[in-house]
Order: sequence, then structure tokens, then C-alpha cells
Amino acid sequence: MAEKPEHILIVDDESDLEILITQRLRKDVRAGKYVLHFVQNGQEALDVLQKNPEIFIVITDISMPVMNGLELLRRINEMQNPKLKVVIASAYSDMDNIRFAMNHGAFDFLTKPINLVDLENIIEKTLELILTIRKGLKAQEIVEHYDVELKAAKEVQLAMLPKKFPPFAEFKEFDIYGRMEAAESVGGDFFDFFLISEEKIGFVIGDVSGKGIPAAIYMALATTIIRSFGQIYTHTNECIKKANELLCTSSSNGMFVTVFYGVLNFKTGEFSYTNAGHNYPFLVMEKNNVKELNMDSNVLLGAFENAEFTENIIQLEPNTLFVTYTDGVTEAMNIDKQLLGSAALQNYLSYISVNESPKIVTSGIFDLVRHHADGYIQSDDITVLSIAYYGK
Repeated sequence: MAEKPEHILIVDDESDLEILITQRLRKDVRAGKYVLHFVQNGQEALDVLQKNPEIFIVITDISMPVMNGLELLRRINEMQNPKLKVVIASAYSDMDNIRFAMNHGAFDFLTKPINLVDLENIIEKTLELILTIRKGLKAQEIVEHYDVELKAAKEVQLAMLPKKFPPFAEFKEFDIYGRMEAAESVGGDFFDFFLISEEKIGFVIGDVSGKGIPAAIYMALATTIIRSFGQIYTHTNECIKKANELLCTSSSNGMFVTVFYGVLNFKTGEFSYTNAGHNYPFLVMEKNNVKELNMDSNVLLGAFENAEFTENIIQLEPNTLFVTYTDGVTEAMNIDKQLLGSAALQNYLSYISVNESPKIVTSGIFDLVRHHADGYIQSDDITVLSIAYYGK
């Protein structure tokens, strides 16, 4: 596809100059590189500019009837078009006006009588700048468009996360609270929970590889799939196996997700779970008694279609606190590039009362991360989901 010609406006009341410039640039005009426009004063120039928005170079004399070049420069400046550049032409003895023009927005100047080689060089130099400005403005448009998309994606992502707390006030046997903060406008972390029956609640926390819009889309897909299959399959490993098969067929660009999925029978305290490559959660059973659930971690989702998954079943005692999180917590860094680490998180939880609400526990972990980072930039999404089992 041929490039569009560049339009150049020459403003000068000397008729001989039009003949000289046309003759000098005839090859470029015939080749479709330039389109030349000639007028004799500033007012005519403004009329032509209004009718021809594709003009981006104006070469104007200073001394002209009706409207001189300095007034034309002022009027063009009022248009606030960064792609429109003005080159001033005047006698060398008129250096005061040339200097004034340069100080008030002219891009360059030519001395009269105009040297046609200098004219060509200035046109090329001006075009180089205009092309650079065009690229910059195009990049800015892309960024602004991307920002709009990011904001829309963030709204969709946040809309998918639970917002009502406490979510099931009618059930006094448990409480649950989750919170996610994305490192970018949108992220790949997620959490969700849903009632399976009048005695069971399912909950999931996950971390998608990557960030930005692709991760957010994959996160939305994973959340929807696991919630849907969680209502169908009784065992956690069956739910995750089916979710994995579907995610493998939907995966693109090598994306995958780590997931911890659990089901709590809040009437009996039976807790079943499947860990698909996710961080080991913690059980806080009483003060100074914190246990890491580090058994049977399976492969992550979206990588191996025929993968098998394990279901673990444990019995929770009343007044047990369950805390799960994404690696944005333990891998939070400070200015010395030191990670927070799971030991620090476990130590913090050892001072938590099992009677503390999940909201306070979750907020406390975010405070722990902020205190450790001490203002250092957040490099990963941070998500915490806490469940308190009170029993009858």
C-alpha cells in the first residue's frame, strides 16, 4: 500500500517563488511524495488549512499583505496541533523578527532569497519530526485505548469476586472472608465460595500464570468452571479433574493456574480438599498451634489434560481457623529483595486467636505484607481467603 503524500503549504506573495519551488520539487510531486499548496498571505493560508487538514508543514514569509507571517504563526499556535509545524522565511537582515518567531513556536527558519537545497533539507527534517510525533500520538492512543480496556476488565474481574460479607449470615457454624489486590489494573488471582447444600460450602483460591487482561480472562474462566463443577461433583478431586480437562482445551499461550479447592461440611466439621499446585494453607487450631496442610499437592490446572488429582479428608475441631493465600503474600519483597516467606506468615498466625474473625485475620495478613514491603513496589497479586469453623 503506497504511502499518502505529505501536503506542504507555502505562503508568500512573490509569484516567482512558486515557480522555483514547483520546479525544484517536481520529481517528488510527480512521484506522489508531496502535494504543494501556494497562497499569498496569512488569511488565505488559514482558509486553506481549514479546508485541508492533511497539511502539516507551513513555510511562510514574514512580510505579507492582509496578514503577515507572525500573525499567521500566532493563529496556527492557537490550533494546538502538535503535528502542524511552521517554518519562517525572511531576509537575513530581519533577524529580530526571525528570532521572535523562533521564540514563539516556529520550528525552523529560512533566509531569503531562499536556497532551494536548504528548503529541501528543512522539509525533510520537519517531516522526520512530524513522523516521530505521529508515532508518539499513535502510541498514546493505543495506551489510552488499552487503559480503557484495562478499566473495563478490572470492573468485570471485581464484579466476579464475592463482595458481600458475611455472605451467609443465616449459618452460625462458620464465617468466611476474602480479599484480593492486583499488582496491575487487573490480575490473575481469584477466590470464590458457594453453598453446595444446606450443610456444605465450597471455596476456591487460585493464581493464574501471568498478569493483565489475558490472566484476568483465564481467571474468570477458571472461576466459572470450578463453581459449576463444584455443584455437580461430590468429591473435590472429581471437580478439579473435570475443571482441568476443560481448562486444557481452553488454554492458550501456555497459561495455567494453581488452585486450592475445599469443601467444608459445617454441620460435622468434615473438610475435604484438593490442592492443584497451590501454596499450602494453614490451620490455626489454638494459640501457638498452627499446622501447614502440606500433604498431596497435585499438578496445576491447564497443563496436563489426563492428570489425576487426590482428595484429602480431615476432621476439623470447633473453633478452627483456616487460612489460604496466593504467593503474592509470601513472595512479597522489601527494598533489600528479601521475601516475606511462609515462616513469617506462620509465625504471625501463631499469635492469632482462633476466635478472631476471618476479616480481621485477612486484613492483618495484608498489614503484615505492607509492613514487610515498607513501600517497595508490589510485584504480584495478593489474595487471602480465611474461613472460621465454629461448630455448633
